[in-house]
Amino acid sequence: MSSPDLILDVLCVGAGFAGIFELYRLRSLGYSTKVFEAEEDIGGVWWRNCYPGARVDSVVPVYEFSDEKVWRDWSWSEIYPGWKELRRYFQHVDEKLDVRKDIVFNRKVVSAKWNADNDRWLVKSQDGFVVSARFFLLCVGNTSKIYIPDIPGLDRFRGACHHTARWPQEGIDLHGKRVAVIGTGASGVQRTPNIAFPMRQKSIDDDASRTMKHDVYSLVFRRRKQTSGGHSYASYPKNSSDATLEERFLFYEDLWSRTGGLQVFSANYQDMQWNQQANNEFYQFWRSKVLERLQSPKFRAILAPEIPPHPVGAKRSSLEISYFDTFNLPNVDLIDLGQDPIIEITANGILTADGKEREFDVIILATGFDAMTGGITQINIEGTDGISISDKWARGVRTYLGMMTAKFPNLFFIYGPGAPTAFSNGPTCIELQGEWINACIKDMMEKKLTRIEPLLEAEEEWQNEVLESMSSSLLSAPTSVFMGKNIPGKVSEPLSYVGGIPKYTELCRKKMENGFEGFSRSSIL
Repeated sequence: MSSPDLILDVLCVGAGFAGIFELYRLRSLGYSTKVFEAEEDIGGVWWRNCYPGARVDSVVPVYEFSDEKVWRDWSWSEIYPGWKELRRYFQHVDEKLDVRKDIVFNRKVVSAKWNADNDRWLVKSQDGFVVSARFFLLCVGNTSKIYIPDIPGLDRFRGACHHTARWPQEGIDLHGKRVAVIGTGASGVQRTPNIAFPMRQKSIDDDASRTMKHDVYSLVFRRRKQTSGGHSYASYPKNSSDATLEERFLFYEDLWSRTGGLQVFSANYQDMQWNQQANNEFYQFWRSKVLERLQSPKFRAILAPEIPPHPVGAKRSSLEISYFDTFNLPNVDLIDLGQDPIIEITANGILTADGKEREFDVIILATGFDAMTGGITQINIEGTDGISISDKWARGVRTYLGMMTAKFPNLFFIYGPGAPTAFSNGPTCIELQGEWINACIKDMMEKKLTRIEPLLEAEEEWQNEVLESMSSSLLSAPTSVFMGKNIPGKVSEPLSYVGGIPKYTELCRKKMENGFEGFSRSSIL
């Protein structure tokens, strides 16, 4: 790799929540820091996802930075903000933190190689720009690499075809068009059989916003560190078997009708994730609610089958406002690809196994992501043994504390594999990991240490911790993104730590207090 065009203390990749948090904090510590962002503006996932209906499924103020400098004079208009408002929020963040001046846009990082002669990473971008960085931070999130199934004929379709996470910035005029949506995960539900809960969207007026900031915000930011999912709520501290049938169903009804949102499951009885009988009972409650809204027997059988397709919570649940009502419209049809899979995409539409070719003007791929690892492994990062991180993880993902991996010194990743990622609120996990990484870098800089790397035995120890956290749960669904099962050929294994934010934070804290236990640290100076 050629000589560097720029020498830095820290290079971050990605200008979403994690990249902005790290840039601001590390810069304030006095370290030369830059962010390279492949897209043309800040926002991360909220720059890429701008399809109609895209919005966050965590409520505010849980889903935002905890820095009072940012939230003090920002007001949300609704508790589940849409992508347009989230973009305005990131512009506000820039106004307050002045991060844009140290972000290079339209610069996609394609490769990185460790230089043992000076304990630095040489990082190359698509435009040929090379950076030498002491520390290399991947702030790419867990859904930055899209997944498009290998469907025959996809390239021959004459109409428009877009993945939801690559929606054209100028939008698409769908008026009067024949539209096919492939996929029923979170993007598919928002765009138009996943287990979806009622969103219970609410507006926030100026008075409510002022009251929340005065009375609630500081409490929420402290509270979200105390709950398993990094939200302001936790599971109900009682097993379902300890409640009567009447008590349980009244409790379900209250969660459904009054609260809504992810709380419908996550604030439910504490044994809901591991007790199959309790989970099945709640599924039947959910099913009864969905059947009330569906008119077609065919759609009822597909969208709310009598036998659960997977345990509730074993695939990411979606939030909806009018999703199920859409299927009562005369111009909407539903094809169960489990019964009639796609044979091919034709020039004019989609041919399925029932022999029917349905013609469309637009195909929308709501087919998800190579989550947790894809955003990292799509960069050709070569470790100290000459093996890329992609090749290493192809045999099974190994991390230490969900922030580093052996043979890749000074390389950190945030909100990725091996951390509470998939089971936590994004900003909560990002800030906790970011604070740990920043303290680690600060300690090394002060002690003039130039290299940190996890030990292989510590990596295996952490893998056992991740496996143990998942072992008694019901989270390994047949196509679960939590296990990597949605990607053909990907090793099926737990990709997130399920022990919860408080335990994770404590484990990471202890490793640091014990002299960075499980790490090898050294200096070339």
